Amino acid sequence: MTSSATTLPSLRSLCVEIHAGVAEVQLLGPSKGNAMGPDFWTELPSVFEALSDDDAVRSVLIYGSGGNFSYGLDLPAMAPVFAPLLGAGGMDAKLREGFRRQIKALQDSVSSLARCAKPVIAAVDGWCIGGAIDVIAAADIRISSPKARFSVREVKVAIVADLGSLQRLPSIIGEGATRQLALTGEDFDAARALSLGLVTEVADDVVARGRELAASVAANPPLVVQGVKQVMNRRTQNSVQDGLDYVQVWNSAFLASRDFGEATAAFAERRPPVYRGE
Repeated sequence: MTSSATTLPSLRSLCVEIHAGVAEVQLLGPSKGNAMGPDFWTELPSVFEALSDDDAVRSVLIYGSGGNFSYGLDLPAMAPVFAPLLGAGGMDAKLREGFRRQIKALQDSVSSLARCAKPVIAAVDGWCIGGAIDVIAAADIRISSPKARFSVREVKVAIVADLGSLQRLPSIIGEGATRQLALTGEDFDAARALSLGLVTEVADDVVARGRELAASVAANPPLVVQGVKQVMNRRTQNSVQDGLDYVQVWNSAFLASRDFGEATAAFAERRPPVYRGE
């Protein structure tokens, strides 16, 4: 990282560089497809809190490495989060409350983009799946390459999406489109993302275009720019937080299901899952 004001410990899942008022945050993995493991969830809020407080930073660009934004939640790496609750069959109230707090911590990590005083631009190339949709939904501007592919895929692995997409997407793409994408878990391409308004433009060199947009934002009066973000966030922040709080309770009660166990087993065995509504 290059900045006189921002200091961070060594990072494993992210690379941060600051030049001419623009902070670039690159997802590194280390899992395949920049999948989001424990390091990511710890480092993301630390980075965005530091950038929010750094007066040298006027805008932030976030993008992935290796040709993808992110495959989303790294299920194998995050298994220890789910294992105790699943092992108890969801019957231990203390474990359920601990799990609710873990969901809240992950939500707060994603929300660090929305809380950041500086506008955040997400540049999407390749796959942007599940938890990655939550992350870009918390950004202020989203753009993509023609090769970008998206999916609100949690329903496919027996999870109610709980990190912000169900709360933020309706104000971005509309209620009906959000319901369709979240209930089907279908993949969709950059052209559809553009038509829905999930992204505002498609660019062949999406990172270069993201840098142009970030520089354009950074050239404007910083307090005014921050004021625009604060005023616009005010429109939805209470309803977003209410929804996040509700889904914490829902998933702490219902995620420990036989269907979720089947989803994780099918993922490990690379076979289609068979869901029974149990």
